[in-house]
Amino acid sequence: MQGLSAEASSSTYQGTGSITQGTATPIEASMFECKNGRSRVAGVGEIKDSDGQVWTVPADTQYLTATKAVDLYEECANITPKNIEQVDLDSVPVVTVDEDGEVVTGYIFADNYFELYVNGKFIALDSVPFTPFNSSVVKFKVSKPYTIAVKLVDWEENLGLGSENNRGKKYHAGDGGFIASFSDGTITNADWQAQAFYTSPIYDLTCLSEENGARLSTDCTTEGTDDGADAYGVHWKTPEAWMNQAFDSASWPQATLYTEDEIGVNNKKSYMNFREKFAGAGASFIWSTNVVLDNEVLLRYTVK
Repeated sequence: MQGLSAEASSSTYQGTGSITQGTATPIEASMFECKNGRSRVAGVGEIKDSDGQVWTVPADTQYLTATKAVDLYEECANITPKNIEQVDLDSVPVVTVDEDGEVVTGYIFADNYFELYVNGKFIALDSVPFTPFNSSVVKFKVSKPYTIAVKLVDWEENLGLGSENNRGKKYHAGDGGFIASFSDGTITNADWQAQAFYTSPIYDLTCLSEENGARLSTDCTTEGTDDGADAYGVHWKTPEAWMNQAFDSASWPQATLYTEDEIGVNNKKSYMNFREKFAGAGASFIWSTNVVLDNEVLLRYTVK
């Protein structure tokens, strides 16, 4: 799957992203280790585009420094309740956004990683950046209307290449997925906005397009390969105030819905043990237009 160099491709690529090619340089060997089981290596890397700009892959996160959400289910920490009745919800700390607000409880399942903000205030992040799959619960005190903003990352084993060793292939693109429900009736659905900020692996840049604010890779292959070291990545700069209530996201596309079967959660206890808080509550899995190739996605939704 050899292609043009990143420098050469940047002159033919017609989109608004920045192009990188090949493997990133690791800057964090792994940010997580499963103490009583196996986990994929959650490394972080840096890679330069043809203009010399440095990009962090799979994303720039607060994982090593910020508050982690309480786990509903996290097997590495031996947190394995069979149902929601076995979870001590009273012990979940409340993050105050508005002093005169009401306490909202949120149930979250992310493939692989999330960071949650409300009205620009950081609430919590995922305790497991890659695998094994876990689920989380958060509480925050807020007044309506309020804006939820979420950074999502589909982690990568091959840094800069958007892929992992999987399904018999050395370079196989993983998939994402995010679902959440909140005690005030808020659920993930097609009314949320979802914008992609890192897409990879791309082997043919002509498969990419942009339409009405959407960064499309629906015509790109998602097949695995043993020859993926020269894959391209497409990157967009994250707006500094993207999580703030006043941020203008009018140009962002609506989220795309995915089924439980498409995300593949039927064998994941971290989801199925609490399904009544997810699909059972009416929530849907959401992501950008490509749940396989889009590796960093930002969500926004205003609760009215």
